[in-house]
Amino acid sequence: MTEVAFHFNVPDKWAYVCRLLRKASAKGLRVTVTGEPSTLDHLDGQLWAFSPTDFVPHCAMGADSVTLSASPIVFCPSCDLSPHHQVLLNLGQHVPAGFERFERLIEVVGPQDEDRQVSRQRWKFYQDRGYAIQRHDGAGREQA
Repeated sequence: MTEVAFHFNVPDKWAYVCRLLRKASAKGLRVTVTGEPSTLDHLDGQLWAFSPTDFVPHCAMGADSVTLSASPIVFCPSCDLSPHHQVLLNLGQHVPAGFERFERLIEVVGPQDEDRQVSRQRWKFYQDRGYAIQRHDGAGREQA
């Protein structure tokens, strides 16, 4: 069964996600990031700008097969298309179809009311289906 983790009360969601992806890449994990195309485009820009000394290798699903196989982080608007199924980072508003194919699912929740409300719906969805949810309170934390 997929391990589900919620990282909530994250004061700066984008910086937190960038650090989380840097950490996952350093550990050799393969991560699929799903969300709206505009969200994934924004994250791409954030990954290029968040640290002048770190490079987090990533690509979009439409990249060539060599790039896809070499990239530990792949942006996919639909996780059904993902080339690997180790970790799924959901930046979308809804439960991603096909999430159960992944070993782990991570949800990151910022302090905005809208983000918190839709994340509660996803939490309830997972909980109602018997997933044990790991809680990570990001309040006051600077690192993922």
